[in-house]
Amino acid sequence: MKKHLLAIFTLTAIILTSCQKDEDNPFLITASQVGKLKKDIKINQLDSLYREDSLVKETSGPMQLRATDEIKVYEKGGEALLILEPAQEFDSTSTVGYIRVLDPRFKTKAGLNSESTFKDIVENYKISRIENTISSAVVFLDEINAYITIDKKELPSSLRYDTDTKIRSSQIPDDAKFKYFMIYWD
Repeated sequence: MKKHLLAIFTLTAIILTSCQKDEDNPFLITASQVGKLKKDIKINQLDSLYREDSLVKETSGPMQLRATDEIKVYEKGGEALLILEPAQEFDSTSTVGYIRVLDPRFKTKAGLNSESTFKDIVENYKISRIENTISSAVVFLDEINAYITIDKKELPSSLRYDTDTKIRSSQIPDDAKFKYFMIYWD
């Protein structure tokens, strides 16, 4: 009897310690989280959130054509992790509006990351819509507040130079790679 109780307690302890909360995963992407970055974090809180990493703030100037301020997050070793844009330009009390995921360690629960292919989207998510732009197909995944940009070079030649045609998911090859993996928060 003691052996059975010991086995049950041991198994319970293993299960409890192996279950990591989603919010503690430093690389998990959800609809309201990208690693340790939560949807309600303000720009002026990023320094304390990423105190172990490096933040590089690139502001728009008269000679630059960017419309927003970008904040690049680098790991201590110099590896680029994310590019952040505020929801409201030039407002340090604004929350983060857009996140470009650079490092493939950032993944959704289904394993979608910046090095995934279109097949990974189709197998794991419902595509909300696909927009046809001049140089890309933009695939929206509303359930995780994400959009994936696929360069038109990855598409059949009949779709590459036409912005009027509606692109269907069946026209995008399974092996099409991501150009950008973006998370957006309202």
